[in-house]
Amino acid sequence: MATRQETADFLTEQVSDAGAVRHKKMFGEYALYCNEKVVALICDDKLFVKPTDAGKTYAENPEEAPPYPGSKPFLLIEENKWEDRAWLTELIRITAAALPAPKPKKRKE
Repeated sequence: MATRQETADFLTEQVSDAGAVRHKKMFGEYALYCNEKVVALICDDKLFVKPTDAGKTYAENPEEAPPYPGSKPFLLIEENKWEDRAWLTELIRITAAALPAPKPKKRKE
């Protein structure tokens, strides 16, 4: 089941104060970027945040689940937390700060 565009738009808007936030459609699902780092995946209309120690502490050890078959587990953020814009924004900000900078893309010759 693919994620609805409305879900990706809503979650992107909810965390827009975390930094430069955008989403990108990939294989019927979405990657959520903050300051050019992939911080979360939106799959099957569910929010999966990349696991970091700081994020786990802030979220008070949320459930972990794979966003797609064969994936490593991510932090599964329950829908009832989506409405808490300040909490969700802070989780994304903390996660982005804990993740390494993206590797530069190689130029095609």
